[in-house]
Amino acid sequence: MTSLTHAAVQPGKLVTLRGRDWIVLPSNDPELLVVKPLGGSDDETTGIYLPLALESDRPADARFAAPTAEDLGDISSARLLYDSARLAFRNGAGPFRALAKLSFRPRSYQMVPLIMALRQETVRLLVADDVGVGKTVESLLIVRELLERRKIKRFAVICLPHLCEQWQAEIRSKLDIEAVIIRSNTQARLDRQIQGDTSVYEYYPYQVISIDFIKSDARRDVFVEQCPELVIVDEAHTCARPAGASNSQQQRYHLVSRIAAKPGQQLILLTATPHSGKPEEFQSLLGLVHKDFETLDLPNSNQQQRKELARHFVQRKRGDVEKWLGEDTPFPERDAFEWPYELSPGYARFFEQIIDFARRLIAPDAKQGERKRVQYWTALALLRGVMSSPAAGIEMLNARMTNLAVAVGEDIELATASDDDDNPVRDTEFGFEGDNTPTQVVERNDWSKHQREEMREFARALGELATIQHDQKLAAAELIIDDWLAGGYSPVVFCRYIATANYIGTQLAPLIRKKFPKADVQVITSELPDELRKQRVEEMGRSRVRQLRSQVLVFARSHFQKCHYNSVSCSGAAGFSIPKA
Repeated sequence: MTSLTHAAVQPGKLVTLRGRDWIVLPSNDPELLVVKPLGGSDDETTGIYLPLALESDRPADARFAAPTAEDLGDISSARLLYDSARLAFRNGAGPFRALAKLSFRPRSYQMVPLIMALRQETVRLLVADDVGVGKTVESLLIVRELLERRKIKRFAVICLPHLCEQWQAEIRSKLDIEAVIIRSNTQARLDRQIQGDTSVYEYYPYQVISIDFIKSDARRDVFVEQCPELVIVDEAHTCARPAGASNSQQQRYHLVSRIAAKPGQQLILLTATPHSGKPEEFQSLLGLVHKDFETLDLPNSNQQQRKELARHFVQRKRGDVEKWLGEDTPFPERDAFEWPYELSPGYARFFEQIIDFARRLIAPDAKQGERKRVQYWTALALLRGVMSSPAAGIEMLNARMTNLAVAVGEDIELATASDDDDNPVRDTEFGFEGDNTPTQVVERNDWSKHQREEMREFARALGELATIQHDQKLAAAELIIDDWLAGGYSPVVFCRYIATANYIGTQLAPLIRKKFPKADVQVITSELPDELRKQRVEEMGRSRVRQLRSQVLVFARSHFQKCHYNSVSCSGAAGFSIPKA
């Protein structure tokens, strides 16, 4: 072996020292030789201070014995050697260190956020690409690259509760990293696995956290203090500061803004809908990326200000990337249509009666003043529930004022109208992700005795209409499902309310099984424990492959994981959609 001079030891060079073979890594200090053992992990990376000139630390050119006839193997071994060498060269020769450690091949347009991140000293990005473009892939590319460059050692993904398992699965499958899920039903178990008084936020390096668990005052301060160097916030539009919202409605914004205010904190915000139509909410979202952006007057901003924002903000539609750099990206086409239906005579009479009740509820009354706002939203919630399904309507109509604070989950004064409660229905147009349960809105209204009697009569009448003979929307749904099952599809029905999902499953299951005896109909809502929901979906997947059995899956809208389907919507207020699987 021949000792190498200092100038000859360049990054990528294979050297021998201390009885092992090493690869030289980049070093910012010319007197410090950074090496990593071949076949070793990143934790074994070592720095050697060259001016000490220790004989055992003098690097020599690594030599490998030439192959012999005994080393010859079969074609499988040769292919494995070829692939490993090719991947190793790609990792060493390219500008990105993460590519050889990914279990997927990113598309060229998905590299744009990564390039933007590497151009920043502290990563601050708002990635607002369209649904299906690959925001998850883009963020995980950045995570792996920063880990490989040793800019971060830990990261956390903050997401909506029903997306925790999906993020954990994506991290495992694409990065081969096992992240823990931190939320109300897992924290106790994770705490028991830790010795000492270290918190879960500090102990576990890779975390997926429910935002509704971590946003509370009791947990937020600890997490903000101990959060990892990189935080990814999924569905970031739900963390914008709602215009005129109460303190409890701003908890998500308080959490993310506190994280964003930490010096040197790396932050990636993901959303497909950054602008809800309210400029102040969009400005608050930009302010999380950089405090100066919150006061930026975008329509009147100059070219320099727009360039500065473009360093942190990327937004592309599917049409923008379908032919990116000559690479074709075939996105699935959505075949959307509406299936009209007519109300049955009994349901039509009931609907006229509930419309008349709603009109009287919101009729002008100077004495009530601000209370009319709550009555307006109450009337809207009643109509939505009644037209979603008889079950959802009955649940609302049976609502009472008892245990109001517990039912609403907020302060008791929210039961009255105020400027802090613009949208108790929680429409997504207002920047909120989920809906209150039907009763949470209705229970806010201070009902008179006469109104309570009317609602009891409405509930009784609606209960008589909860059959497929009277519910024409349910009958239309059965026709569509039957047609798709006959064509070999496995339909998935998404409902707005849990009560509607249970109603559809109860009503349609026996009818479907009469025509398709082996059909498997499952209803998945948040009423089931997380593990049981996951188990049922997995069992249906295995059953489909093994037995080719017809299947129908019914979800409550706010509690299903993201799926990619060609959706077909049934018409009707607050209705449900039936996508082909």
